[in-house]
Amino acid sequence: MLNTKQEEWILHLSTDSKIKIIPFDKSAEEKFERIKFIIKQKLGKDREVMHCGSTSLKISGQDEIDVYIPVIKNDFNKHINLLIELFGEPKSNYPMERVRFVTNIDGKHIDVFLINKEDEGWINSLKFENYLKEHKDCLKEYEDLKQSLDGESVQNYYRKKTEFINKILKEIDKYL
Repeated sequence: MLNTKQEEWILHLSTDSKIKIIPFDKSAEEKFERIKFIIKQKLGKDREVMHCGSTSLKISGQDEIDVYIPVIKNDFNKHINLLIELFGEPKSNYPMERVRFVTNIDGKHIDVFLINKEDEGWINSLKFENYLKEHKDCLKEYEDLKQSLDGESVQNYYRKKTEFINKILKEIDKYL
């Protein structure tokens, strides 16, 4: 089940473009470390830069590395301009929530997200990833789901993936 905000986001995604899922890329961590170094040179060595998503979980995914830069709300807008200097104009911008930049290292697609660390979506993402790290059976179920969606439309892929995430978050919330 999706909430209204998730449904709106899903509906803007392509029904024509297809998702390609590939096995875990063992070079992802080294490439993440390289992009992390570049970002920290620009934003400061103390700036948190996180590796999230399938490559951080070491599972099959979309052949991309997800990099997150969580900042407090008051620092959000000032970081956008610094990241534009590094990566050019953002590919998407949800004001005061998240901004996505795209780059690559050695041909590997990298999504760099500036994220409001106070945003509920971010907090839930962390809960979900931490749960998967602690529950290997659930991580396997998530990977199996992603693999089963190979060749599906972008819209259907994200719908099914978000439904799975919501199901896990509901389970987590039962125990909080």
